[in-house]
Amino acid sequence: MTKHYQHEIDRLNKKILHLTAMVEQNLHQAVKSITERSTDLAHKVIDADYEIDQMEVEVEEECLKILALYQPVAIDLRFIIAVLKINSDLERIGDLAGNIADRAILINSMPEHRVPFDLEEMLRLVVDMVKRSSDALVEMDGEIAREVMKSDDEIDRRHREAYLATMSRVKENPEAAEFYSNMFSVSRHLERIADHATNIAEDVIYMVSGDIVRHRGGII
Repeated sequence: MTKHYQHEIDRLNKKILHLTAMVEQNLHQAVKSITERSTDLAHKVIDADYEIDQMEVEVEEECLKILALYQPVAIDLRFIIAVLKINSDLERIGDLAGNIADRAILINSMPEHRVPFDLEEMLRLVVDMVKRSSDALVEMDGEIAREVMKSDDEIDRRHREAYLATMSRVKENPEAAEFYSNMFSVSRHLERIADHATNIAEDVIYMVSGDIVRHRGGII
């Protein structure tokens, strides 16, 4: 392995970790735009998504360059493949954070009603999943990644409960249907973010051990 090749690998690693930090920060801000009813913060989240998209392109270009120039094998090839997949999931989390910010702008323009499900706890759990998937990537820790995967079922359960609670509240209070509909959309975006965090965790396990854990029906 040449020094130049190792430099390219190290630079790619720094870029994917930087993108991870950017996405995690934007998700935190999107959550605050909901919980603090801050439209200004929501606009900042939407503006920051452009930088995330640009970084995602840079990471992909770095991966393709290394593949073309050095034809890595074994663990290095596994690393490049995993980074390509994680890169895509991070970009989608960034997009979904932007979608939450879009909903926040709408919600913040409406009269406030009691949310029919425990949105704040769902927000906390999903943000924690993203943080732990990031930690697993930074630390190359398969055990943390496996814990992230186990958390996804809880988010799915809460999302189903949110749907039922929202439908019930709309029937009771139809004049607030738009508010409830937008809040449920936030739940849907959070459920998708949890899925992407799970994907990242699966790819970390692949990167660390070469073990492919997708489609195992919950057997981790």
